[in-house]
Amino acid sequence: MNDLHQFMFTRRPLETLLVVSAIIFVAGLYTIMTRKNAVSILMGVELVLNAANINFVAFATFVPRAGLHGSVFVLFVIVLAAAEAAVALAIIIGIYQNFGRVDVDQADVMKG
Repeated sequence: MNDLHQFMFTRRPLETLLVVSAIIFVAGLYTIMTRKNAVSILMGVELVLNAANINFVAFATFVPRAGLHGSVFVLFVIVLAAAEAAVALAIIIGIYQNFGRVDVDQADVMKG
């Protein structure tokens, strides 16, 4: 176990972060594609955005010429995710008030 830890986190830290990011990204895509509940789909979108954040931080840390660009992008993505969550939750509340459930398959027409 100690050899695996040394190999993954001290010899190849960038590759480890990219693999973790890819796993989180795939989990987010799977969640988006397979769930019918709007809250679950929103959680999948958040996983995809967090995977992108891990990539930005990893490359900002391990690429010498990157500077603070990766960290600045992470801040923008966090702000975007907060705004997206607020708007999406407002839409989900509207769907629940109109239909009584938050299944996206049944919410194809909104009352105007």
